[in-house]
Amino acid sequence: MKHTVDDDTAATATANRPKTGSSPRSGPSEAETKEMQKKVEAAGTPGPEHKALDVLVGDWKAEVKCWMEPDGPPHVSQGTSKASWILNGRFLEEEFRGEMMGKPFTGRTLMGYDNIKHTFNSVWISDMQTSMFISQGKGENGNKTITLEGKADCAASGQKDMPMKTTLRLVSPDKHIFEMYNGAKGENTKTMEITYTRK
Repeated sequence: MKHTVDDDTAATATANRPKTGSSPRSGPSEAETKEMQKKVEAAGTPGPEHKALDVLVGDWKAEVKCWMEPDGPPHVSQGTSKASWILNGRFLEEEFRGEMMGKPFTGRTLMGYDNIKHTFNSVWISDMQTSMFISQGKGENGNKTITLEGKADCAASGQKDMPMKTTLRLVSPDKHIFEMYNGAKGENTKTMEITYTRK
């Protein structure tokens, strides 16, 4: 009997054919799909960490202190801030207007809490730079103190990936303090302090 390539093809197809009564899985079951949807909804729902940021909503006066040298006197300037929730309470957007290097500037911060990573996250941008400062970290003392860390490049000195740390202290419903530390100059070298008081 002559053996042909077609015989081999037919034999392979027969061997790979699903057995009677069985069918290949084409995707998750209805129950699995509902469970995945529940997890996605839970991860996307604002929680107590978002509620902790609610105290930042409103209009603020800001006193800004900047240190060029750790032991030197700070440069003091004034600013204003307005913060509000966006995207149905998932992110807090702050618009800050102040002075930098003797010139007026506007900056924006977007802050939130990632339910998946379990971290607070922040992005800072302004009309005096093209870079973004991105940081993340944890809350302490019932989220009354939030410490974030990130890296930044300095256009003036040319330094790259400088470790930076910011601390947000929620003193009261009418006052909070933002502090920035430059890790390249020492772990506890404060370069900026902003005291916010409610208007």
